[in-house]
Amino acid sequence: MGQAVTLRQVAAHAGVSRQTVSNVLNAPQRVDPVTLRKVQAAIEALGYQPNRTARSLATRQAGLIGYCLARMPGRSLFMDPFLHTLTEAIEETGRRMLVFTAPEGAQGIETYADLIAQRAVDAFILSDTVDEDPRHTWLASRGVPFASFGRTWPKQGEQPGPWVDVDGAGACAELVRRLHSAGHDQIAFVGWCQRVTMGAAKDRQRGWQDECARLGLSEQAAYADSDSMDGAARAAATLLDGPTPPTAIVAASDLLAVGVLGELRRRKLRPGHDVWVTGFDDSVLATSVEGGLTSVRQPTEEITSALVRLLDAEHGESGVLLAGQIVCRSSAPVDL
Repeated sequence: MGQAVTLRQVAAHAGVSRQTVSNVLNAPQRVDPVTLRKVQAAIEALGYQPNRTARSLATRQAGLIGYCLARMPGRSLFMDPFLHTLTEAIEETGRRMLVFTAPEGAQGIETYADLIAQRAVDAFILSDTVDEDPRHTWLASRGVPFASFGRTWPKQGEQPGPWVDVDGAGACAELVRRLHSAGHDQIAFVGWCQRVTMGAAKDRQRGWQDECARLGLSEQAAYADSDSMDGAARAAATLLDGPTPPTAIVAASDLLAVGVLGELRRRKLRPGHDVWVTGFDDSVLATSVEGGLTSVRQPTEEITSALVRLLDAEHGESGVLLAGQIVCRSSAPVDL
């Protein structure tokens, strides 16, 4: 393997100084267009690859955006494609993602502090937010750039830092309205296990609950005892064995909805006929089950582009709330 091409060699090939080459790499707006094109041609001809460490020391920027990968297996059905799309959106800006793990809650702050101290990243994208999430306040108080996918629902004041979220409450309320218009008066909810503290979980339940109250419907809710299809099936069994079994069930995620479908089929009940079922996320599961699952699609590309835009914005919008799209399939033909 040959030696790496140096900055000096690029400068000699282009007939310019090393500082000019450095400006082309780090501050191209300072270079006149003719020289810029000449140096870029030399870089391409020689196959020069900038040394990221040296460039970081010179510019005090790492060219990396940090993202913490949460340990939530059920959520990965949506978060995996989300992470791929986010990575592509960041790479389009000339930067890359640094994916890491950290303990949950306040203990995880040490990981963020270590990355900042090492200047390993320039900013963070946060996700899997929980109520009063400590990361947002900690980063904002230190002037560290970040953008959050999800709200933290602070008890007082506004959420620190910019955020993007999907209106889970609005989507679940719309599901209840459509189910009620289709003739359902017993519309139940199956949620994540009580250990899950994500704001999204409460937001989706809130939409179902508020719309049931507005329509004068009784509220029936059950919670999976684990973030799994089996846990959701047991929650559905509790509802179906109750004094007024539901004729429709709104599940907080596709994973939970598929568990509900499994329990219905075990009882020889027909989804979309005897009991209607809806999910959330429009993941691969929604098209994998027999007949398909009615679900709420999150606008992944809009979410990621908004996160990158807010990450780089010095002023302007601090929060972006996007609508989910109800995708109708045979488990609940609510395409009204």
